[in-house]
Amino acid sequence: MMRPRSLQWRLSLWLGLGVALLWAVAAAVTAHKLRHEMNEVFDSALEETAQRILPLAVLDIIGRDHDGDDDAGQRVATLRQHDEYFTYIVRDSEGKVLLRSHNADLAVFPPFASMGFAETATHRIYFDAALRGTVTIAVAEPLAHRRAVAEEVLLGLALPLGLVIPLSLFGVWIVVRVSMAPIRTFRSGIEARGGGDLTTVPADGLPSEIRPIAMAVNHLLERLRRTLEAERSFTANSAHELRTPVAAALAQTQRLIAEAPNEAIRKRARHIETALRRLSRLSEKLMQLAKAEGGRLQAANPVDVAAVLKVLVDEMAMDDPKRIELSLPDAMVFSGIDADAFAILARNLIENALKHGSRQEPVRVALSADGVLRVLNAGTAVPSAVLFRLAEPFERGCAQGEGAGLGLTIANTIASGVGGRIELISPREGRQDGFEARFMLPNERNGQNPS
Repeated sequence: MMRPRSLQWRLSLWLGLGVALLWAVAAAVTAHKLRHEMNEVFDSALEETAQRILPLAVLDIIGRDHDGDDDAGQRVATLRQHDEYFTYIVRDSEGKVLLRSHNADLAVFPPFASMGFAETATHRIYFDAALRGTVTIAVAEPLAHRRAVAEEVLLGLALPLGLVIPLSLFGVWIVVRVSMAPIRTFRSGIEARGGGDLTTVPADGLPSEIRPIAMAVNHLLERLRRTLEAERSFTANSAHELRTPVAAALAQTQRLIAEAPNEAIRKRARHIETALRRLSRLSEKLMQLAKAEGGRLQAANPVDVAAVLKVLVDEMAMDDPKRIELSLPDAMVFSGIDADAFAILARNLIENALKHGSRQEPVRVALSADGVLRVLNAGTAVPSAVLFRLAEPFERGCAQGEGAGLGLTIANTIASGVGGRIELISPREGRQDGFEARFMLPNERNGQNPS
């Protein structure tokens, strides 16, 4: 039998089995004791019957007319038919039957040996004697009668147990479930946390055995929060501090290009300018990654992401309006994602499509009414092995592409932080080439007007 993994079911199972076993043992002990007491009662009844009948039988035998029919005098007539559980015979010292009950079977009674109880294969018999042993009596009771009475009593004892044991099991389960409620609340508090939420989990009402575990979990969360905040702060501050010197160096390089006396110097300065621009883009991506990992990705109020996407695409398509095609639903699309976080996510998806897509077709950006953002570009299909790694940091689909390989990582981090998800598909649906990035917004507020 497979052991239950749930602590609640383990406690309920073992406590329930323990209660059932105790009830069964108690019932068995009670049945054994009851059977012993019943045998004593039956034996007492046999003895009492013999002691009451024997004096009457002696008087009857002494006053009997011996000239009459012996057989008629030996059998006691009955007033009506009834179940005779006790049968008896009265004999003289030679074993001759002087008196017997109307339904007595002589084969049941063995010869008198001594006073007291005897037992045959079918009957329990009590022997007694009077007149110095010249008159004896034997009273017999069928053992089947005793067994039938015992079984009836035991059945009456077992029937309530058939109801008590299931009720006990159910009661144990209810008590354990109620007692485990604080633990389930604590577990739900942990499960409800997003990937960037490392605040402590309330541990009110937990049992003393579980409270140290909860405190250890909260201490661990606090240490992780401080560590991650230090790393994010370092990343963001470093990227921010790099912007000014990089911008200054870029300006000096551009001035050097303009004032260079010959082409060789200008060519080398252009290489420096390209490297500085790449460093500037990397610092910007690092700042975006720090924000994506910071956990502050939810808006206080629902945001119309369709409006945010339109402003973003208009800004990115200023130099080449035909390079991006935008498709928006007629109605507003509300979501709980922060507007800046959504803009960063969408920008990275679109920039990735612009950098790595073919210029023969425009990049298609579409937002559906149910909150699905799709960014599609033409180009060579990405192998499945590479597609699987594209969301990892500093991973690029091809070596020729520009960029630091952080765009999809940033987008995927933001998506996970808000409870959404990103799917990467290549080739595009219905095509043999191209690439598609699909972002599914969280369901709780998609398409709902905040009013």
